[in-house]
This record gives sequence, structure tokens and C-alpha cells, in this order.
Amino acid sequence: MPIQRWQTTLWIMFTAQLISAVGFAVFFPFLPLYVADLGTQTGLSIEFWAGMAFSSQAITMALASPIWGSLADRVGYKLMVERAMYGGALILLLMAFVRSAEELVLLRAIQGMITGTISAANALVAAEVPRERLGYAMGTLQMGLWGGIALGPLIGGLLADAFGYRMPFVLTAGLLLLAGLLVSLGVRRGARPSPKADQPHQGLLASWRAILATSGMPLAYSLRFLASLAHTIFIPFAPLFILTLMATDERIGTVTGVMVGTASAASVATSIYLGRLGDQHGHRWVLIGCASLSVLLYLLHIFVTNPWQLLALQLSAGAVWGGVSPAISALLGRYTGTGSEGAVYGIDNAIVSIARAVAPILGALVVLLIGLRGIFIITALIYALVGGLALLRLPDPPEGRKEESGA
Repeated sequence: MPIQRWQTTLWIMFTAQLISAVGFAVFFPFLPLYVADLGTQTGLSIEFWAGMAFSSQAITMALASPIWGSLADRVGYKLMVERAMYGGALILLLMAFVRSAEELVLLRAIQGMITGTISAANALVAAEVPRERLGYAMGTLQMGLWGGIALGPLIGGLLADAFGYRMPFVLTAGLLLLAGLLVSLGVRRGARPSPKADQPHQGLLASWRAILATSGMPLAYSLRFLASLAHTIFIPFAPLFILTLMATDERIGTVTGVMVGTASAASVATSIYLGRLGDQHGHRWVLIGCASLSVLLYLLHIFVTNPWQLLALQLSAGAVWGGVSPAISALLGRYTGTGSEGAVYGIDNAIVSIARAVAPILGALVVLLIGLRGIFIITALIYALVGGLALLRLPDPPEGRKEESGA
């Protein structure tokens, strides 16, 4: 059976997603240390600027993603991927030469406005892939994303130890440039969407209103926010919790890195299978099942007494996340028609960014009120809400097949 063009596009985007995810994950483990090494010129605390280095990028990405997504529906999905890759390469290269924490935070804010490789890749693939294969396609992209996130911190730690904190930013710039070139040279379709003649271009607000008025979309976006919140709320506090399980703090960084890496690797291992399972039996049911398993797993986290138990549970939670995220991505594509993929996944990326900004604040409040283990209770409750809403309120997506012109 000959390879169809959408399959070629999908695997090129998988490779580009993997390369860019490695690049973005390379500097995350030591970003606060880089801020401390740079110092501040304003007299504000290093802790403040370390927090801003994370939140500034999330906030600006939340604002910019819907705009870029709607623009993609007009000028082309491939062009938006190239913008994210090449623009990110330039900004990350500049981060290697900053002189203060303030300059780094400014560039991180610009990064959020310019990049957004995940939503751009999702939109391009969703525009190319037949609707009944969206789960498989989104699972493949998730495999690339989480594979990169699993590898990136290890590579970044080795580079930072050997060459200092600036070298990983240079590597990231090079990887994003490589990913951009791969897309430019390899993706032959998706350069420009093909709106139907009876569908004139809408303004940004009109296109967003049309998407949000589509049956299932507001709840699907709400589930994306809740699931992203549940998935990220523990991460900022993981080193603190692991410290309570260990006699000394000598290997705290290694244990934390192994935990994050293995959870990401587990997501890689299950994402394609669970995505294909959703194509066959319904993404709504995959989401319900995975959310229910997540409730059980995070309730078991409450009783952890050593790092190995935590590692096993996080690995299991990562495997289940390999079904949650692609299922929501596929549902977003199934609820909407062709020609609006950019706006759909642009809004989606904004919602994920908002969840990333809210998660540390909510987590800190929970820790303050009921302690570190309280995070697991809240996470389980959020996943229970996701599963309940998906079961009781989320409609099944309409049946139908995207036309495979030229396939």
C-alpha cells in the first residue's frame, strides 16, 4: 500500500516536534540557576525573577496563540510552523548572551509571543489527516513531544555541567533551526488552507465566537484546562516532596530528573496506542477511562513513603496521560470543520498556557493550607471532575470523514 501524503507530513512533523521539544526541554532544569547566575539590576529578588522567567512566557503565549492560530487559517499552516521554529531559534540564541535576569525575562516574554510550535504543528497535522485518523495522528505528535521532554533535561544537565548555562541555549537554537529546515524542505502540502467559496474570511473575534458556539467545544476546552492543571500542578513541588522521602538531599536533582523523564517516556510509550484506540472506539471513552485511572493513581500517591513508590506511580500516571492529552486534541478536531484548525489549536494552546500559569499558584495555596500531600488530593479531584464532565456532559463528535484530496 503506497504511503499517502498525510502520512509523510505526519512523520515529518513528528520528527520536527521531537527535535524542538528536546531543544525547549534542554534548559528547563537549570533555568532558575541561570537566573541566579545572571543576577538582577533592579534590586528585586532572584526568586521573583526566577518565577517571572517561567510565567512571562506562559502569559504572552496565552495572549498570542489565538491570534497566530487564526492567522494560520488565512496564510497557511506550514508558514506558521516555520515562524515558530525560526523565530524561536533566534530568540533562544539571544538568551545565551543576556547580561541580567531582566533581559532573560524580557526575551522569555518575546519567546511566548513568537513561538507556539505545539499548536502550529497540531493545526498543520489536523488540516492534513483524515478525521477518522486524528487520534492516531495526535498520539504520534504527543509521542514526539514527550520523547523530547524526556531526553531534553538529561542533555541539558550534561551540557550545563560541562560548558556552563549558556551553551544549552545555543544548542536549542540550533535544534529549532534544524526542525524548521526539516519542515520547510519536507512538508509539501499544508502551505495554505483552502477555504470554501461560500465561507468568506471572518474577523478574529467572529472566528473565535463561531468555534466556541460549536457543540462540544466550550466543554472540551474546559476539560483541556482542567487536565493540564492536574498534569502540571505537582511538578513545581516535586523536588520538595521527594526531599521529604529521602534521608539527604545529595541526589535530589537526579531523582527528580529521573521521575520527570520516566513519566514522559511512559507517555511516549502509550500515546499512539491510546490515540488509535480512540479512533476505533471513541476518544470520549478513552478520556473517561484515563481520567478515572488518574483519580486512583493520585489517591495512591498520598500513601507514598519512599522515592521508588513515587517513581512507579508517576510512571503509571505518565502512561495514562498518553491517553488524556491526545484524546482532547482529537476531540477538538472532530468537533470542528476543515479550514479552522489554526484558530482551534491556537485557542487550545492559550488554554494550556493559562493552566501552566495557574498551576504553581494553586499548588502553593494547597501546600500552604493542607501540606504537600494535599496536592495529590486536589489532582485526584480535578481528574474526577474531568471524567465526570466527559461522561455526563460531553457529546460524541459527529461522524464524518475529512476528504483526502490527492491521497
